[in-house]
Amino acid sequence: MDIETDGRFGNKRVHNRLGPGSGGAPSSTNGKVCNYWRAGRCNRFPCPFLHSELPEAAPPKRPTGPGGNVWRNPHTGGRGGGGHSRWGKGPGGGSGIASHKPPDRPCKYFLAGTECSYGERCRYPHSYCISDSITMLTPLKGHEKGVTGIALPAGSDKLYSGSKDGTVRMWDCQTGQCAGVIPVGREVGCMIIEGPWLFVGMPDAVKVWNMQTAAEMSLTGPTGQVYALAVASELLFAATQDGRILAWRFSASTNCFEPAASLDGHKLAVVSLIVGGMRLYSSSMDKTIRVWDLATLQCIQTLSDHTDVVMSVLCWDQFLLSCSLDQTIKVWAATESGNLEVTYTHKEDQGALALSGMPDAQSKPVLLCSLNDNTVRLYDLPSSDSCFLYRFNDRGRLFSKQEIRAIQMGPGGLFFTGDGSGELKVWQWVDGAQT
Repeated sequence: MDIETDGRFGNKRVHNRLGPGSGGAPSSTNGKVCNYWRAGRCNRFPCPFLHSELPEAAPPKRPTGPGGNVWRNPHTGGRGGGGHSRWGKGPGGGSGIASHKPPDRPCKYFLAGTECSYGERCRYPHSYCISDSITMLTPLKGHEKGVTGIALPAGSDKLYSGSKDGTVRMWDCQTGQCAGVIPVGREVGCMIIEGPWLFVGMPDAVKVWNMQTAAEMSLTGPTGQVYALAVASELLFAATQDGRILAWRFSASTNCFEPAASLDGHKLAVVSLIVGGMRLYSSSMDKTIRVWDLATLQCIQTLSDHTDVVMSVLCWDQFLLSCSLDQTIKVWAATESGNLEVTYTHKEDQGALALSGMPDAQSKPVLLCSLNDNTVRLYDLPSSDSCFLYRFNDRGRLFSKQEIRAIQMGPGGLFFTGDGSGELKVWQWVDGAQT
């Protein structure tokens, strides 16, 4: 879905002139800006009014060259946490737009990957984000369909991504180049890495690779697509399309994963899993969140405050956060009885798809929430000793060609997003003034 549906955006008619036309302008119009030019539909030439903003209101020039920021995984060889490396050269990242009326969206031609004929004259930024705290390092292109999972194993110089195109791609963190492709054969629904194990959810199975020994196995039991995976209490949990959550336990004697439990209760597909403390939280297309005790594997509470599919859940500090296609982000906190209740609801103007939390360059917690208008909204996250929880301070927006379903935090202020077009982007937090 296009960010800008109005064909005028980024496509203003511009006359190459800075002042009123000769002989045609009464003195009373000198120094005034043409309102029709601002609306993109002035057809007078010469026009008696200015076809440019007044000098004192003119925004500074924005950099349009390739971004020079690069990254090297600090997990490898002690090369410096957060240092730059040769990820490759991508389009410039996102510095904020210093203007008295900054546009709230980038140029639609830039986002679509087509040439904008107005270049630096375009009133809309040629950037993938509007924020003074983030820069985009580079895009990673190779997947032919939407990215559904991203994982960066500790101690490795490789990044892994899974896609609906039926492949898992391995990316070299030093060069930003694809270092290998694992054909899965069916759509990847999700992906996580735990220790030496790479787990890939797909229709009717979970594929498992040992990245140290190259051993491979397939866990059967799921019915339909596996949408989410989680590891806790030495168990692997898989959220399935038929509403079950299946669990396996690794057996050292057989060197394989054996079925351990089936957590039943959701009436429709389970689409998100998160572990916090001794609890497993699951969200579903049945509009509910279920809380499971990891010691007993029993459901101890069902949360039913959302009115549409609960797409994602996130544990942060003492809070549980959830987002839904009902266009809300809800913050849950435990009462004296131990049950979770909604303490705050943040309203969006689009359906919410995925949540992720991470620290910014100043180690302050930030919430990332992707929406189905192809954007990611950034907000201050709650902390136990502050009251800005109820304000959701805006920290900027990220933009993409299609919906972003995968967000993954990395080391050294890095994070990664994957969208429905199959493109990954590498981002980095930078020091900058907060909104």
